[in-house]
Amino acid sequence: MPGRRSRSSEPHGMAVDDTQLVKRVAAGEHDAFAALYDRHAALVYGIARRVLDNQQQAEDITQSVFLQIWSRPQMFAGGNFAAWLARVTRNAALDVLRSAAVRKREPEMPTEMPSEIALEDQVFEQFRSAAVKGAVASLPDDQRQAIECAYFGGLSYREVAERLNAPLGTVKSRIRIGLRRLFESLHQAVPS
Repeated sequence: MPGRRSRSSEPHGMAVDDTQLVKRVAAGEHDAFAALYDRHAALVYGIARRVLDNQQQAEDITQSVFLQIWSRPQMFAGGNFAAWLARVTRNAALDVLRSAAVRKREPEMPTEMPSEIALEDQVFEQFRSAAVKGAVASLPDDQRQAIECAYFGGLSYREVAERLNAPLGTVKSRIRIGLRRLFESLHQAVPS
């Protein structure tokens, strides 16, 4: 599992913050990148694993996200790095779900459709969005609300619990069960 490297034993008060580490990564410092990976790989892997329910895909997402950080650290424009990283990971994992749904089904296309690539991209993106939106809408209200707040509203699980006035453990369970139902729903909607 990603994130199992040994962590440095920095004294609590002397820990370098994530923003400084990202700046050092931009300067090409491998140690700064390793420190970011050590701090956040488990978070990235955990989010990807929850969304995808697939260890290999979660590991691929983790590698991809950190590769992007190494190659384009300027993508992080400031703020809470962990929250930004969680959002990037969630989006990457949802892209995998959407792309898997599209690959499994041959879309019905009119025979006289112009062959403009931009138009094809737009049609496929609308198809992916419709499949995910339909699957989310079919969830029970408590699961749908928790998932929408966490994954589309960008809230932490604790913030979702506060917003929905529910215990944190209950919110986590609703999200976990809802994501599993989403996966199953998308898998059934697009048979192999």
